[in-house]
Amino acid sequence: MQRYDRLREILRLDPDKDFLAIYRLTATYEFPWDLGRALELALFRTFAVPSIGGLLAETAEFTDRTQRRYDDTALLLDAIVEHGFESDAGRTAIRRVNQMHRSYDISNEDMRYVLCTFVVVPARWLDAYGWRPLTHHERRASAHYYAALGGRLGITDIPGSFEEFESTLDAYEEARFGWDEGARKVADSTLDLMASWYPAPLAPAVRGASLALMDEPLLDAFRFPRPHPQVRRLVRGALRLRGRAVRLLPPRKGPHYGRQNPEIKSYPGGYDVGGLGTFPVPGSGGCPVPHPRRPAGAEAQPPA
Repeated sequence: MQRYDRLREILRLDPDKDFLAIYRLTATYEFPWDLGRALELALFRTFAVPSIGGLLAETAEFTDRTQRRYDDTALLLDAIVEHGFESDAGRTAIRRVNQMHRSYDISNEDMRYVLCTFVVVPARWLDAYGWRPLTHHERRASAHYYAALGGRLGITDIPGSFEEFESTLDAYEEARFGWDEGARKVADSTLDLMASWYPAPLAPAVRGASLALMDEPLLDAFRFPRPHPQVRRLVRGALRLRGRAVRLLPPRKGPHYGRQNPEIKSYPGGYDVGGLGTFPVPGSGGCPVPHPRRPAGAEAQPPA
């Protein structure tokens, strides 16, 4: 198999009908590492909206149990990519996300913005650092995929194209990015988590590299210090060089799903999709607790 054969396979599919198949090929064969890093950056963008970052700080889930919440978010989204919307695992993951969201007062506009980050941020990352950029075909499929997901999450007024997702994201960030003390704590906890995946002496470098990938509006929203220009050039240049090197490698022979990522650490013995996330206690004002047992009908997954 040659380097661009899978892209040719993608281009033979219909982005309006086969969007799940296209997105799965793109995410698990073509760019699994890049999409993981891009979606981490997308997390920070959502934190920079005070109504989102502040709410996450109030729940304490992303500050006190950062690894678990990171893992649960990644695994719930991953289950849908791997198994599809209509599978048992996919329906269970969507139900779990809806159960958690219903416990809090989250506006449709904030939900729609988060959906936009999943579409736009990976495309922009791949334009800058990927071994190839996303084609228009793949962007269209991604927009359809997340529109289908958003509809199942009860989101309304979903953009109808990649370009509309992009313009919606840009307008929302311009209007809503801003300082929130709780959101900054969530961002710091997430940076600390990412640094913890590497040997301790590398922690300052990991944090510095993460800041070097953030744009000015994002840095301003968190009041993060400006990275030194040379650090920014070094980090971004290294990622571009990685992209060129990956282009020379043979294509991936099998899919790589999010559950296989080494940074997923909370479930070494495997997990049930229906047991992921938090389970608000009735009458507690949405206070979440871990689920004490395997939910009936949940689909068991292998260790990450």
